[in-house]
This record gives sequence, C-alpha cells and structure tokens, in this order.
Amino acid sequence: MRSSGRNSRGSGSGSGGNNYRGAGNRRDEQQQRAGRPRPEERRYDVGGGSQAGPGPKAGPGPKAGPKGGSQGGPKGGAAKSGAPKGVGGRGRKPNAPARPREYEAQMEERNRARHDKPRVALPKTFGEVEGERLQKVLARAGMGSRRACEELIDQARVEVNGKIVTEQGLRVDPEKDEIKVDGLTVATQSYLFFALNKPAGVVSTMEDPDGRQCLGDYVTNRETRLFHVGRLDTETEGIILLTNHGELAHRLTHPRYGVKKTYLAAIQGPLPRDLGKRLKSGIELEDGYARADHFRVVQNTGKNYLVEVSLHEGRKHIVRRMLAEAGFPVDKLVRTAFGPIALGDQKSGWLRRMTNTEVGMLMREVDL
Repeated sequence: MRSSGRNSRGSGSGSGGNNYRGAGNRRDEQQQRAGRPRPEERRYDVGGGSQAGPGPKAGPGPKAGPKGGSQGGPKGGAAKSGAPKGVGGRGRKPNAPARPREYEAQMEERNRARHDKPRVALPKTFGEVEGERLQKVLARAGMGSRRACEELIDQARVEVNGKIVTEQGLRVDPEKDEIKVDGLTVATQSYLFFALNKPAGVVSTMEDPDGRQCLGDYVTNRETRLFHVGRLDTETEGIILLTNHGELAHRLTHPRYGVKKTYLAAIQGPLPRDLGKRLKSGIELEDGYARADHFRVVQNTGKNYLVEVSLHEGRKHIVRRMLAEAGFPVDKLVRTAFGPIALGDQKSGWLRRMTNTEVGMLMREVDL
C-alpha cells in the first residue's frame, strides 16, 4: 500500500509539473502571436539593425545583455516579435506606400514627353538681338573709348551705310555694314595693316629661295598670312605696306586708281633749271613714256643734290631709269610716302601697325 501511495504522489507531482510547463509554453506562444514581447525581452533595448523595427523602449544602439548578447532575447532576435511588417528593409521610409511599377513607368514617360517637345520659336523681342552696338564696334576698331565713341555719335560724325547716326545703341554687323567716321571708312573686320621701313639689301618678297633677307623675316610671328603691296628693288629703302586685305592691296597697285608714290633721290649736279619740266612732260624709256607728277630740289650741298620725285606709276625701277635717262644717275633712293601714308621718322627696319585713320585714308584713296 505504501509503495502504491508513494507511486501515486510521484506520478501526481510529475503530471502536475508537466501540466504547469505546458501551460507556460502556451502562454508564451499566445503573447508572441499577439505581437507583445516576452517578459525576458522587456529587460533589454532592441538595437537599430537593418531588420529590427521600433520596439518598446528602443534605444539609439544595441546594449550588451547578461550573456554578452548584442540584441538580447533568446536567439538574438526581438525584431521578429516586436517589429511590424513593412517597417525597415530596402531603405524605404516607415509607413511609405509602395509604388506600382505601372505608375513609375507612366511618370518616366511623362518626363520624357516634357523634354522631347519641339522648341518653340520665340519672337525676336525675346530672342538674341542681332548685331553689335555701334559704339562698341568703333571702340574695338581703335576710335577711342566707348564714351568717346558715344560722343562721336552725338556730334553726328558717324555714318552707317551712307546715313548719319545720331541715336545711341544702334546695332550693326561689322562684316556687312559700311561704317565711316568723318568720311573715312572704319576697318572693323579682322584685317591687319602694317608699314615697314625696308632697309637696303632686303628683297621685296615674303620668301626667298636663295636665303636672302626678305620681307617675310619681319612678320614671322604673325598667325595670319600677310603679303606686300607693290615692290621696292633690293637697293631702294623706304616705306612698303603689308596687309591681308586682298582687295585693298589690289587697288593700291592698280594703274586705274593712280595712287601716288613719293621718293627722295640723291644725285650729282649741277642740275639744269628745266629738269623738273622735262620729267613732268615725259621721259621716253624702253617700255614707253614715263611722267612725273611733281619734282623739286630738297637740298643742295655743292654738287650733291637731294631731289623729290612723285609719280603714280609703278613700273620696275621707274625713278632710277627716268633720272638716268635725263643724265643724272641715282646714288641712293628712298620712298618716303605711299599715297597718304608717310614714312615720317620711322627708323630703318622698324615695323609699325597703321592707325585706323590711315587705313581709312587708304580706302578712300581707292574708293573702298
């Protein structure tokens, strides 16, 4: 009997213990299903991992648990029990609704259609204004500052295409419009004009195959190709023009326009009084008569004479041949002026850029 009672108590206690443990497990399962943390999980803060959502009393970072766990709770995960679905993961903001792919495709098509529209042709008042301001063009051409060019316009000294301009802000096209100041054409295009005092012994070519010194040696650093206007023989000194304006160079050397050239010649006397008259009336040469436009004696020291001869012809060695035919060979010859451009005090071998006024005078000389 005793043995049976002992067995009954043992079996009862054992069954009661098993029943208590089973009830506890069921209660834990019910709490997990309800989304509430288990009692042991409440003692630890849940960290902000990639899968962990906002749990109760969530701190800024994970804290170590009693056994060194970084997230606390059994199996190191409270996110499965405490984090609601859809929170965290793939960088989406909390409570942000997911966009359907069809909606995103419609937005992409709408953006493309917005940028693929044909360009609307705006009126001229809203587009870029054509041309450049007149005072800016004049200032760039070397007529002075913009303020000074505005004063030229106020003084009615500027004309565009034959009409005098009196209002400020007029827009012009430097490549097409003809601009003049005081009747002289303004070189607004990208043309270059130089005057060189050619020394004796320099060949009047831009390149010399024999290696002699030539005009090209004085303009080797220029990006634009220049060419000389007319020629001077090797032993003749004086002014010679270099430019890249083809039409101007052609007209300056054409006999039709008769641009006058002036020379100083050193000869031996005595000179007859009628020498100037003979030169003006014409000296017969091998290739026809040659006539001087002007003649005068500049200086006389004993038998040494320095005479000035002006003529509009451009034949080879014309001055030397005329004086030699008259009986007075030339010892030295210098060209002192080409049309309205004078040599002045420019030193031998020096190259200078011509002023805009000088260019305008040259253009007026040949009706440009």
